[in-house]
Amino acid sequence: MAVKDTLIHTGRILLALYFLIPGIGKFISWESQLVLMETHNIILAPFLLAIAGITQIIGSISLILNKYVIVCALGFALMTLLINLNLHDFWNEYEGINSSHELQNFYKNLGIFSGLLLLAAVYIEDKS
Repeated sequence: MAVKDTLIHTGRILLALYFLIPGIGKFISWESQLVLMETHNIILAPFLLAIAGITQIIGSISLILNKYVIVCALGFALMTLLINLNLHDFWNEYEGINSSHELQNFYKNLGIFSGLLLLAAVYIEDKS
């Protein structure tokens, strides 16, 4: 296996784990996740939390199995943007929420977003 393939597969699996563990965590820590979403005035929080958790678990397993990589990577990229804008909105003040921590999460998620775009691009290029 070439170094390029090893790097791509390692990155794909690590990105999958980045979504799998929090996806499972959404169900393990359901109440605290709901409180966070409600603090940020997310409507339909229970429904969206369930959808996010299920999507993260299924999408992550697909990435680990190297299936539907482009769809999963782009879907997770969109999810990451939505989470950034709605839950890591450092420009808003919320009771008990540290804005500087949210700014750090916002920038971290931009890096994850970039990695997902690159992963999708590599798989699109391989199909060409």
